Amino acid sequence: MCGSCGCGSGAVITLLADRPVPAWLGGHAQPMPDHPHRHVPGHGHHSHGTVRAPDEFLDQDEPHAHHDHDHPRVLQSADSDRTIEIQQKVLAKNDDLAEQNRGWLRERAILAINLMSSPGSGKTTLLERTSRELAGRMAISVIEGDQETALDARRIQAAGSRVVQINTGVGCHLDAEMVARGLRGLDPPSGSIVVIENVGNLVCPALFDLGEEAKVVLASVTEGADKPLKYPHMFRQADLVLLNKTDLLPYVDFNIKQYMADLRMAAPDALLLQISATTGDGIEGWYDWLRRRVPAPHD
Repeated sequence: MCGSCGCGSGAVITLLADRPVPAWLGGHAQPMPDHPHRHVPGHGHHSHGTVRAPDEFLDQDEPHAHHDHDHPRVLQSADSDRTIEIQQKVLAKNDDLAEQNRGWLRERAILAINLMSSPGSGKTTLLERTSRELAGRMAISVIEGDQETALDARRIQAAGSRVVQINTGVGCHLDAEMVARGLRGLDPPSGSIVVIENVGNLVCPALFDLGEEAKVVLASVTEGADKPLKYPHMFRQADLVLLNKTDLLPYVDFNIKQYMADLRMAAPDALLLQISATTGDGIEGWYDWLRRRVPAPHD
């Protein structure tokens, strides 16, 4: 158990790549064997995940498919002070790993973005369009977080981005260790962008630093205008808020002026951009925001 939000700690990480396994991942350009699991080095002794071939994705009952984060556990503790102490230790451990991720990314001149939203806000649609339209102009890789399936990862891969799928099982967020293993599976090039599509949830992902350079919250007009006040901690973390599905404004009850006022109250420093990932309205503002932040590649 996570100890901070109560979710499970097991995660399965799948590199969506065609056979054979490339040399940078330990392959030798020959067909993969019957058991193509490759160790992905990570932080310390905890990082012992497996990179799995796509056709093995649904085979999740193997003993090695789950791992213990070594997290302290809180089970019906009556001692609230003790509970808080354990939660603080869990978050402190995560923050230490996040700093290692941040250093790893900065050394390689890679921009990492933590993309968070509630389910159905349009994260995958946004990343599909971004991958297609920026192809040849920016190198984009994606760490895709979902509880189950690789459906969204396949969509993003088909749009042109390299993808690692992280399935959290009952977990409601990604953490720094999962991201560390995903980064090493992707091995993104210098001067590129890694978008971490977090599990759809407006609560727990806000608690966990992943080592990203910026946090982006994607909201949609179909969710209602009250989200910044109902989930202030999530919006308070945001460097950028993307208000999506604006093409539907004529058909939904959404007070844009009130939303903007509430967002200023919850997150006075966050930039707000109005977009439609479906029609492309306002999308160039998102691309410009990315361009300004992506570092120059190392020689």
